[in-house]
Parts: sequence; structure tokens; C-alpha cells
Amino acid sequence: MAQYLISVLDDTTDSATAEEMASIEAFNEHLQAEGHWVFAGGLAAPSTATVVDGRAAEVFFTDGPYLESKEYVGGFWIIEVPHLDVALRLAALGSKHCNRRVELRPFLG
Repeated sequence: MAQYLISVLDDTTDSATAEEMASIEAFNEHLQAEGHWVFAGGLAAPSTATVVDGRAAEVFFTDGPYLESKEYVGGFWIIEVPHLDVALRLAALGSKHCNRRVELRPFLG
């Protein structure tokens, strides 16, 4: 079994409608029923981020996102599947259910 991260790409904050949230919940239930669910969550707006750099003797904290971009990760799923084809199918379903583009990436392993 392999684990994958499905990142939800968005370009506005608090953009999910009630219908989209209900569809996302249905997708979550589908993942759980099929045994692919590991973890999922939504993320606060990029403006709430803090970049932490602890590589030097003095730790630096910077408000705001690491990168300024048009799109950002608004949420994610971590899934466990037997192979890439299943991960791709689930990523397509996730994209449909949340009405957003998603990015699929395997965990190193």
C-alpha cells in the first residue's frame, strides 16, 4: 500500500458553499467506507500563516505565506491505496466533490 497527498488548490478564502461542503463530506465518507482514508483537513487562509526559520542560532518568524501566489492549498486528504491508478481515480473524485483542482503527490517511502 502507498500513501498519497491530495492537495486542494483554491484562489479565494472561505469559498466553499454549503453544497460543496456536503459533497466533500460525502467524499470523506466514501474514502472511509472503501478503506482509503488516513486523514483530511481544511486550512485557514494563507494570511494566517507564519514562516519559521530555525536553521541559524537565532530563529526567525515571518508573518504571511512562504510564497505569494494566485493559488494556495486550501485543504487536503491523505489516502492509502494499492497503486497509482486508484490514487488517480480518487483524486479525480475529490476534485469533482470539492469543485476545485487538486494536486496528487506520493509520500516518499
